[in-house]
Amino acid sequence: MKKQSIAQLKQLFKSGKVTDEVIEKLRVDERKGVQQLITSYEKQQLKIKALKQRHLEMTVFEKSCYNKGFHGIAGVDEAGRGPLAGPVVAAAVILPVDFVLLGLDDSKQLTEAKRNQYYHYIKEQAISYGISVISSKIIDQINIYEATKLAMYHAINQLDPEPDHVLIDAVRLDQLTCSSEAITKGDASSISIAAASVLAKVTRDQYMKKLHKQYPMYEFASNMGYGTKQHLKKLKQHGVCPHHRRSFAPIKQISF
Repeated sequence: MKKQSIAQLKQLFKSGKVTDEVIEKLRVDERKGVQQLITSYEKQQLKIKALKQRHLEMTVFEKSCYNKGFHGIAGVDEAGRGPLAGPVVAAAVILPVDFVLLGLDDSKQLTEAKRNQYYHYIKEQAISYGISVISSKIIDQINIYEATKLAMYHAINQLDPEPDHVLIDAVRLDQLTCSSEAITKGDASSISIAAASVLAKVTRDQYMKKLHKQYPMYEFASNMGYGTKQHLKKLKQHGVCPHHRRSFAPIKQISF
């Protein structure tokens, strides 16, 4: 039987129709290109296995809730508590019981391209989601912690159907009408909170990129309002803009 060309084998591997039987037959093929294809395939399989294992780890809290009789489980997270400028954004999301998105993790651990890809997929697949944006002006009036909680409440209130249990990243919300639990580093241990973290992060990044067009001197598109060395330098040069948090140091040390 005539051997398949490397090009033909590449197409076979690309099709995803490679079986263990095929791999075993190809192992005796001494062509370097064939062995490279096998090595690449096996690395990819190990990667997929690791992603599946990570997904199982990320669904432990959700499975525990389902076992307790909860049905609508919402994950909640925020983005933007630390920056010197821009809003704080919170998102809440209820995912289907069978939701799978291999690679979903804490949004800070993902590339911008992955976050954007996941952002659209989560919105398409979610049973319900809500996103709330609280301005720097409100942050200055009530402080960042209270503004964060306000954003979370607003995001949760947008959910339809309403959740019967809420998983929150490290913040306690005592005024919910359903049960809840605050999970330390929840965005890295709960699939629902991780999904919310992506929605919040991408929404805030989009907001900051729009602000950049209005105030290009601060380079918001790259620093997202965080107190980078370059951002602090620009503040000294140009002073503050209406979207800087005047209650934050070092903003309040600048005369305006």
